[in-house]
Amino acid sequence: MLGVNFIEIAVVDIERAKSFYESVFDVTLDPQTIDGNEMLFFPFDQSTKQALATAALVKGETYTPSLDGSRPYFEVADMRAVVERVKSQGCQILYPVTDIENYGLVAEFQDCEGNRIALSQVN
Repeated sequence: MLGVNFIEIAVVDIERAKSFYESVFDVTLDPQTIDGNEMLFFPFDQSTKQALATAALVKGETYTPSLDGSRPYFEVADMRAVVERVKSQGCQILYPVTDIENYGLVAEFQDCEGNRIALSQVN
């Protein structure tokens, strides 16, 4: 089986990004420095042994935030609540909450660093 197991989201201001993501997703990010890069890891339960991807915010010389390119999707339990928290942070909704038949809800926003981030809520 081939699957994505990790996603790095580029940031410029790691403290601003930390505040934004912790507020929007109601999580606590784990700070680490790896290979000279400042990283903030999203919560992940390694004991599940499932093919689920986790992510980290990363500040480093080779990381540039972008609206173009890869688009990470975060699965959320309450799409509308997350979108409201994004709006309350002053960030733009790029693709409104949309019901994709047989898949659930999706939406996209621009984060505080300039990245395009997608959301998914399974029905």
